[in-house]
Order: sequence, then C-alpha cells, then structure tokens
Amino acid sequence: MEVRVRRVDVIIPVYKPGKSFLMLIDKLQHQTITPDKIILMNTEQKFFDRLIYGTSFLEKYRNVYVTHLSKKEFNHGMTRRQGVKKSDAPVFIMMTMDAMPEDEHLVEKLIAPLERKDVAVSYARQVAAKDSGAIERFARNFNYPGERKEKSLEDVEKLGIKTFFCSNVCAAYRRDIYEELGGFVKHAIFNEDMLYAAGAINAGYKIVYEADARVVHSHNYTCAQHFHRYFDLGVSQAEHPEVFASVSSEGEGSVLIKKTAAYLWKNKNKRFIPKLYIDSAFKYAGYLLGKHYRVLPEKVVLKCTMSKEYWEQSRRIQSARKIDESRGYGKTEEER
Repeated sequence: MEVRVRRVDVIIPVYKPGKSFLMLIDKLQHQTITPDKIILMNTEQKFFDRLIYGTSFLEKYRNVYVTHLSKKEFNHGMTRRQGVKKSDAPVFIMMTMDAMPEDEHLVEKLIAPLERKDVAVSYARQVAAKDSGAIERFARNFNYPGERKEKSLEDVEKLGIKTFFCSNVCAAYRRDIYEELGGFVKHAIFNEDMLYAAGAINAGYKIVYEADARVVHSHNYTCAQHFHRYFDLGVSQAEHPEVFASVSSEGEGSVLIKKTAAYLWKNKNKRFIPKLYIDSAFKYAGYLLGKHYRVLPEKVVLKCTMSKEYWEQSRRIQSARKIDESRGYGKTEEER
C-alpha cells in the first residue's frame, strides 16, 4: 500500500560551517518539495554565530530552527536522535552539512520510495565534486552507481555487508518505522546509519538506494585522515557484532582496490596507483586497530580516533553504570 508523503523535515548536524553551508540551505529552500522545517543541530555556537553575523539568515529562512550544543555533547547517534525529536513530520531527511543537492528534485526523488509502507529508508546517490581526484571519483561511482536498488533480508547472502549500506550524508526515513524500531543507536562513534538499516532489514523492511536523488559529496582525505576515519569504523564494527560479525567488509574493500587500480591503469592515471595503495594501507591499518581497540592502551586509542569526545562520553557512561551497580539498581533482591 502507498501513502502520499506530504510533509518532510530536514535534520543537519553542523560544525564550523562555511559559506557553502549557506548555499546548501538556499538550495533546500528551492526544492520542488520544500521542507517544512530545517533543523540544525549545531556544535559550538560561536562558529555558527560567526558565519551568520551581519546577515539576515534567521529572518530570511523562517523554517530554519537551530539548537546549539557543545562539542563534548555531540554524538553521531544521540545528536541525530535529538534532532528527530524536534521534527513532527511523517518523513525526515538526515543530511550532512557538506552534501549539496545536485538539482531541485532531490527531496522529491528521495522521499518517493517511502510512500510504500515496506520501505524504512531511502538514501541518495553521492556524486564526486569537480575538484575530487581520480581515486575519489571512482570510489563514489563504485559505492553509489547509477542504478536504483532495493535491498531486503533476502539479499544478505548475495550482497553481504552492502545489504546494510546506507548513508546519512543524505537519507530519508519513515517516522512510523523509525519509532517502531527505536531510532538510531544512542551512543555511536560511527555507522549509526548502517546500524539502523541493519535493524530495519532484520525486521523485514526494505532499504532503497535511490540513484535519481543526487547530492554532490566527496572528500580529498590525507593518509592520516583515512587512518583516523577507518579506526573509528573498525571500533563501530567491534562494538556491534550483532550486525557485523556475520558479514565481512574486508572482501568488499579488496574488490574496490583492484577495480580502482584497473580503472587508473586503463584511463592513463597510472601515476595515482601508488597513492591508491598507500591510502589503502592507512585505511586497513586504522580499521584493524579499531577492530581490536579493546587490547590497546587508552593513550593509543585517543591517538588513533578522530572522535575523542566519544571516548569521554563512554567513560561517563561506564562510571554511571558502576554507580548504579554499587547501589543495586537493575539487580534482583537476591543480587542486592
């Protein structure tokens, strides 16, 4: 059964926004389906105030609502959950501040699959920016091809970990299913989108990759940035064996490296092949260390991660649990 989607909100975590962020907001205002609310979960107010100082930003965009939080409060899961609570639309779109709609049909195309009650989330195609390198352009096309795809529990055997692939760079969610499934994981260093997608698929729902909904989004990371990012990815997988233990991601990475090398060779970009292998080595090293973070000294973990605040939050959570346990909270009378 299909239900016409009439209202949609957009939720964007923001940190140190630049002028391109203002362009993003303007492009969202000129979509064929205009968001009811654009909810900004901004980390550190001073950076946001610096950007809009002397402008009529809040007066011009009356549907923009800003919530400020400190850096130590930001969490990939909880911050997005808080943003969703500020929305009352039947469908909401999660975006990142560096994703730019390619045209005015992004919202319209992205939410269309959610008119079906068996689709929990749809995510957009990511197109590499003009200034991206050959390796990044190929990676975007590899992970976000031009063909639309529906994924369900039946695809796990064939697609493996890609069955659960979903990206909050730009993804639309049905609120009724989101509430039914309990929303994003509360405490997440990474992968809150894939964790949700896995839960939706295991609950019998479908995930749609909507290739006609397109955002411009890519990165030119350094080796160190790759290492830190993939360390956190490894940590995420280690912390959620219920999702990742039965599906390996290493094989998919190997396929990407081989196909990228072949692409570079064929398209007269051989000079980038050494960079491909060096970048891949840093990614894999970070990923392996992240998957085994529990055996690493805390100082090493803090050197490897790109999310130091996550570990401070983890310490606070553990301390609270120990206090509760010492007081007998959550224990039976016999255990007390």
